[in-house]
Amino acid sequence: MLARRSTRLLAFTRRDAVRLVVAASLLVAAIAAILAVEIFPTGFRGALGDIADQDIRAPRAVDYESQTETARRQAEARLQIPPQYDYTTAIGQASAQRQLADFETLVAPIDAAFTAVLEDDARRIALASALPDLSRAAMETLQALTVEQWMGLRAEMARILEVTQQAEVRDTQLDAVRLSVGDRLSESYPPEQRRLAQSILAPLVVANSTYDAVLTQQAKDVAAAAVAPVRFAIQKGEIVVQQGQRIDEPLHERLALLGLLDPTPDLAKLAGWLMLAVLLVALLLGWIWRFRSQLWHRNSALVLMSLVLLVSALLLRVTADRSVLPYLMPTAAAALLLAVLLDAGVGLVMLALMSVLAGAVTGLVEVGAYVFLGGMVGLIVIRRGERVSQYVQAGIAMAVVNVAVVTTFTLLGDRDAAGLVQLLFASVAAAAGAAILAAGSFAVLGNLFGITTSYQLMELANPSQPLLRRLLLETPGTYHHSLMVGNLAERAAETVGADPLIVRVAAYYHDIGKLADPSAFIENQTSGQQNPHDELRPEQSAAILAAHVANGIDIAYQYKLPKPVISFIPQHHGTGRMSYFYNKAREAAVAAAGVVPGSAAADVAADSVDEARFRHRGPKPQTREAAILMLSDSVEAAVRSLSSHDEPAIRAMVSRIISERLEDGQFDECDLTLRDLDRIREAFIAQLLGMYHRRIEYPQNKIVEIESRRAAS
Repeated sequence: MLARRSTRLLAFTRRDAVRLVVAASLLVAAIAAILAVEIFPTGFRGALGDIADQDIRAPRAVDYESQTETARRQAEARLQIPPQYDYTTAIGQASAQRQLADFETLVAPIDAAFTAVLEDDARRIALASALPDLSRAAMETLQALTVEQWMGLRAEMARILEVTQQAEVRDTQLDAVRLSVGDRLSESYPPEQRRLAQSILAPLVVANSTYDAVLTQQAKDVAAAAVAPVRFAIQKGEIVVQQGQRIDEPLHERLALLGLLDPTPDLAKLAGWLMLAVLLVALLLGWIWRFRSQLWHRNSALVLMSLVLLVSALLLRVTADRSVLPYLMPTAAAALLLAVLLDAGVGLVMLALMSVLAGAVTGLVEVGAYVFLGGMVGLIVIRRGERVSQYVQAGIAMAVVNVAVVTTFTLLGDRDAAGLVQLLFASVAAAAGAAILAAGSFAVLGNLFGITTSYQLMELANPSQPLLRRLLLETPGTYHHSLMVGNLAERAAETVGADPLIVRVAAYYHDIGKLADPSAFIENQTSGQQNPHDELRPEQSAAILAAHVANGIDIAYQYKLPKPVISFIPQHHGTGRMSYFYNKAREAAVAAAGVVPGSAAADVAADSVDEARFRHRGPKPQTREAAILMLSDSVEAAVRSLSSHDEPAIRAMVSRIISERLEDGQFDECDLTLRDLDRIREAFIAQLLGMYHRRIEYPQNKIVEIESRRAAS
């Protein structure tokens, strides 16, 4: 289990390489652009996007063709040209003939099965062999047709195929055409026959029109060539740019033509900023891929981290030339937000990168230390950010450390007392601002980037939630089971360092699918109530049990539960086997075969049962939290059924459940270790012993004893 998991996480695929190059390039370019603003000389040089601070007049007359404006109009003309395809009527007719021939070949065995004189069973077998890839429903429809019905449907399908293939079927529209081919049949055909026709015809529909890049490019070139060159005439002394006017591309081109642009950027400094951006981004992405692989494939998390880094770089760049402003910036809020929304490790790495940036843009080691140390103590105190008091505590701790850092470097340097007072006030304000900003925005950012926050989870754990109230009222047994599972899962998660809050909330909602049919589950059956499974075949019972997963997902989306919570619903059973009904089906197969139980013939009859029909669809647990929920669910139900709840019985049952799930491969896709399983086992046992501890049998109260004697007499 562990080797397979490690290989999957550590293999650097081509997709990872592409993702790294694209993400790194964009992020490096953005950071370098922010940091390199200072490389251009001061004063107006007509940089694109700048606003002129004075009127600029032409030093000489010029008549010129504007390459920028001409190119813009040519680009607009190119955009007006739609994609060109190579379809012609001849191609459509040839395509129709080929596909009709394929259709005749495909249905020839069906024609033979219908025209031959066969018994019904023999005909059904022949039809099943003719088209073995048909779905069960489609095959049943085909087998139910009469010869006349088949011939009519056959002719209609041939007509539809011919009409479809003669018309243009673009390769980009192929899937849509295939999905709609059944709807083109005459409305006189019933729905099941239309679906049968859809199943037969869809694979036969092929594209007969392909995007032609050459034709498209030629058409675009013709359209661009038809655009007349745009020319401008400027007189000497004419105002080229007015004060307050923004320099767009045409104006920038005009200034360059007139020799009014003379930028002399510091290329060495540009190279330095670029190298720093490359180092920061490479280390950040490398750390994420190596230590947070689950975040590597979450675009929202990567975008959030990138935005945090960019905004921090921008704030530091804007305030770098000021004496007090760098100390006033609430940069620690970025680390706190990432710690609360993702995890503390991500926040710490981001904090380290921001401290490097702060020191680089200001040229002061003091500012880098100020950013890092103040933010680090905030990460230590904030923890998961589940309560407002934690933000208050983090703000106080950051204020203390900020003041200490400023005081330390003041004592090491020669800063005057007035400057120290200003920095002390800035330090306290920055700490308070960071705490307030983090507390006020983490929920908004969580919703914006699809990240479930601790506040959302705590709200979902409130018993007054409508779905939990419904679970309590309609399925009290399932509700109590879910609470017990939540207690077990939370303790186990704390033991192995997993997220106890998400696993507890997921436990409360993992069985909500049982609301669709409460009486089908034994914990909701009252005493004396007949178990419906006594009257059902094992396959039917297994299907009912498996359906509660799909029903649970539907209900979860209906009640708008967060996707991380919904993901636990299909994973809490994984691909596990419903052993009770599977064994019951095997016994029924042996009994139906009329052989002696325990014999070789009985084994053959039992093995004829399809095990796949008695397994859940999965997926297997993808995280430690999902695996813990699976074990908690199984252990709680199994231990509840024990007649004795002493420690040996509980320990044996817990060990058995864990071993069965491990041997069944249910943990192959999550990163649980054998040591984790041992800790989970002990946590389960300790919790269960607390749940089922024996109580002292106190003697009956004397008053109750007297009353009982009176009633007896």
